[in-house]
Amino acid sequence: VSDLRPSALAGSFDVSRSMFDLRSPPHRFMKRYDSLSSVPSSTSSRKDSQGSNRSLDTITLSGDERDFGRLNVKLCYVSSVEQIWITVLHCKDLSWPSSCGENPRIYVKGILTLPKPVQFKSSAKEGCNDIEFMETFVFAIKLQSLQAVRLVFKIQTQTPRKKTIGECSLALRELNSEESSHWLDISPPSK
Repeated sequence: VSDLRPSALAGSFDVSRSMFDLRSPPHRFMKRYDSLSSVPSSTSSRKDSQGSNRSLDTITLSGDERDFGRLNVKLCYVSSVEQIWITVLHCKDLSWPSSCGENPRIYVKGILTLPKPVQFKSSAKEGCNDIEFMETFVFAIKLQSLQAVRLVFKIQTQTPRKKTIGECSLALRELNSEESSHWLDISPPSK
C-alpha cells in the first residue's frame, strides 16, 4: 500500500523510510476482503478454531506484527577532531507491554559495536506516545573504525524494573561530515 499522506510526500527522503508504508491503518487506503467471498470483511465474520464467530476487524496484532514506534536520530562526523556526534531526538508512536505499567520511565541506550563497545544512554523520560529526548553524545573515534560497525539503540524502561522494550540499529558505512537524519523502525527486542 503506497503512503499518500501529504507529510510523507513533503518531507525529505529519510534513509530508513521505504517506498511503501505499511504502518498506517489498512482501512484508510484499501478494503479488506474475506478470502472465501468478495464481501468486505467488516460485514462478514468467520468461525475460529473454537467455532465462535469473530469479526476479522477485531483481531488484534501481536508479536512482530505490532507497531513498536520509530526513533529519530541525527548523526555527524567532525573529521577535524575525529569525533562522531549522535543526537537522539525523539521516539514517536512508542508502545510498550502492559506489564511495564501505564507511564514507565523510558530511556534510550546506544551502543557502537566496536571490538570494545562504546555505550551511552539518554536521561529517562515519562512514557508517552511521543517522547522528546534532544540529547547529543560525542565520542572521539577514527572514521575508518566507525564505518565498519553498527549503531544499536535499545529502548528501555527504568521503572518498574529495567527492561528492553524495543530496539533498532543503523550501519555507519555512509557516515560523513554532513549531518544526516534517520527514522528507525523499532522492533521487538531480540532474544
